[in-house]
Amino acid sequence: MRLGDLLVSAKIVSQDDIDRAMARQQEEGGRLGDLLVAMGAVTHEALEAFLKRIPPEPETIADTGIPTNELLALMVKQIHASRLETLVDFVDGLKLAPRIVEQLVQEAVARGMMAALGTIGMVMRYELTERGRMFAQEALKTSQYSGPAPVPLDAFCARVDLQKVTNDLVTYDKLRAAMSEYIITDDFLKQMGPALNAGRAMLLYGPPGNGKTSVACKVAEVFNSVIYLPYAVMIDGQIMRVFDPSLHVPITPPKNKSAFGGLRRDHADMRWVAVRRPFIVVGGELTLEMLDLSYDAITGFYEAPLHIKALGGCFVVDDLGRQIVSPAALLNRWIVPMESKVDYLILQTRKSFSIPLEALLIFSTNIDPEGLMDPAFLRRLPYKIEVGAPSLETYYAIFKRVCAKASVAFTDEAFKMIVYKVVKEKGLELAAYHATFIVDQVVAIAKFMGREPCLDEVSIDYAVRNLKVRSAVKEEV
Repeated sequence: MRLGDLLVSAKIVSQDDIDRAMARQQEEGGRLGDLLVAMGAVTHEALEAFLKRIPPEPETIADTGIPTNELLALMVKQIHASRLETLVDFVDGLKLAPRIVEQLVQEAVARGMMAALGTIGMVMRYELTERGRMFAQEALKTSQYSGPAPVPLDAFCARVDLQKVTNDLVTYDKLRAAMSEYIITDDFLKQMGPALNAGRAMLLYGPPGNGKTSVACKVAEVFNSVIYLPYAVMIDGQIMRVFDPSLHVPITPPKNKSAFGGLRRDHADMRWVAVRRPFIVVGGELTLEMLDLSYDAITGFYEAPLHIKALGGCFVVDDLGRQIVSPAALLNRWIVPMESKVDYLILQTRKSFSIPLEALLIFSTNIDPEGLMDPAFLRRLPYKIEVGAPSLETYYAIFKRVCAKASVAFTDEAFKMIVYKVVKEKGLELAAYHATFIVDQVVAIAKFMGREPCLDEVSIDYAVRNLKVRSAVKEEV
């Protein structure tokens, strides 16, 4: 990962600043960070603070925090499984510094597990001996994990604490900019802003279709910081995989062999992936088992639960009360961790360990909170934000914006007709989703009829009719 990519992703400098600094670097030489400071794009203090958050590269095997035998086993498994031959291959597989990998190779050769094959060009090639293959097979019986070297649990916990979401200051302007796609009232922003800065659990509640999930998803755009997640963590000799390419967004693909290159400090620890703050949403599929360590008896290693993968970011439980597990059981799982900001997980050996729960928890529901959870849990949710039905003025503004986006002419007469049909004829409350729903239907019927979409009475009636199913009882009457 290059320094410029990291700084742009963290919104500390702009891409234009980087381009100008690199052009100057080609002419005058020097370090990119120093040139950015000289140009006034970033202060020396801000740059130093940013650099200090990058995990430093370990210089020795001891500095990795992982026992030599564990690293040897991991290297030999990779060589055996992937037919690796060169030091470059070993470095890329383990994500460790060349000097450390060289030490591991020397140790493996000394133990009779590896032998040199000779060179191709200037590159030395290695192969496993019979003893090495036997060692690899035995190691694979214990654990089939053969990815990048893990980091120790204490290093992971320390970095979680260093990267807590409250380290990013949320301001009114920043929140307003993140929510600019939606018509959001100032009152709502003033309720949500303090909750985000506090980093405490919050509850979004209100009738369906008014943007609870949409608003929750926009929270990810409020936070700018780049954070670092490990590929895997070692706990009492066991491996827990953390980085998940299906959930985490790397600043650049982690396969990049020059990752972290160009930094002003020596090098960064390649066992950590630079990612955007995680934003993980779960809904009705959530079960209690998904909040515990997942152990695969065949592969012999663990997968971190979803809320652990969300550390440093946001974990949203959408449609609370719609899960297979009872709301009481689900909420009870969170009471102690929410209070203490610490969660406890248990290995197959029954050994438990703790991890700081530094993720912003957001619960969203369209069920009455007082009927969904007991007072004890409600008391532990310090921020309860209602996302209610829009006012007529807000409803108007939403329709106007949606129509403009869809290139559908908007008139006050058409709007009055929509409101009358929704409220009087259908007996529905106004909801924020109506605009997109109705305009999409208007566009669809126009496309079918081969004409330009417009908010005429026929199209509006067709769209509004689809907002609600017809009542059989009323039809008989």
